[in-house]
Amino acid sequence: MTLPWRASVFSLMPDMFPGPLGLSLSGDALSRGLWALDVNDIRNHGIGKHRNVDDSPAGGGPGMVIRADVLAAALDADMAGDARPRLLMSPRGKPLKQARVRQLAQGDGAIIICARFEGVDERVIAARGLEEVSIGDYVLSGGEIAAMVLIDACVRLIPGVMGKEASGAEESHENGLLEYPHYTRPREWEGMNIPEVLLSGDHAKIARWRREEAERLTRERRPDMADKLRKNTD
Repeated sequence: MTLPWRASVFSLMPDMFPGPLGLSLSGDALSRGLWALDVNDIRNHGIGKHRNVDDSPAGGGPGMVIRADVLAAALDADMAGDARPRLLMSPRGKPLKQARVRQLAQGDGAIIICARFEGVDERVIAARGLEEVSIGDYVLSGGEIAAMVLIDACVRLIPGVMGKEASGAEESHENGLLEYPHYTRPREWEGMNIPEVLLSGDHAKIARWRREEAERLTRERRPDMADKLRKNTD
């Protein structure tokens, strides 16, 4: 029997899960056993009577840093020998792209560490082979919401999760372009009409229109993507 795709989360705020992951598409897939979620409380491996997990940054400065020995103990207790990627959600990490999401979705799952405070001791990142991942150029209060973003992006690509397997093939970022515009009933709304080509029944013309619109939107909104696509096709 093939085991389901599994997300193992390490957090100081375990009660935040499953949160939105327990609803809608991902929640339905979770209830059907298409993926699995386990959440591990880092504080269970805290130091002393009060289970301390952090300390002041060496060299001074504001905030607190999650201790290397505490996080390592949590990972070693539950994930020793686990070959899944170990991802640390971090604003300084490599930007999460759809290609990486697809790689993760095609594997067995991921171990996801949610940092808090000023982050984690650099030594545990090196010693436990953590891959730092960022969901954007901004800072959150912790890695939990970022972890949910990553998990949701992966889960929807698991076979059987989306109603139509082809529904993700033409989405934004799947082919280096932003997605083309969508329309539905009513045919006319507030003086605006559905483009006639979409009502023509000519599938070749519709495909060409969608491609042209995707290219136009990408040029207007993400010139960086348009430049990359142009270089790859030159």
